[in-house]
Amino acid sequence: MRRAKKSIHKTANRAVLALLRGVRLEAGLTQAALGKRLGRPQTYVSDIEIGERRLDVLQAVEWCAACEIDFVLFAQRLEGVLSLAPRKKT
Repeated sequence: MRRAKKSIHKTANRAVLALLRGVRLEAGLTQAALGKRLGRPQTYVSDIEIGERRLDVLQAVEWCAACEIDFVLFAQRLEGVLSLAPRKKT
């Protein structure tokens, strides 16, 4: 029996990670600078961006605030990215 892929390996999750990284880069922040704004080490940001650590919604709100982007705008971008991701047929 084949095991289902964990969500951290799905195409949609990779798109989310790219969006998080893109938001950071648009803000002109290094991983270290974002980590400092979040009160976390650079490795925290790196682990999120490579998919080793996941964000909950409140952490995503903090990420957006630290990158000076409105969370609603981030969510709209996310919705757009996810609408382009291949979906599993049911």
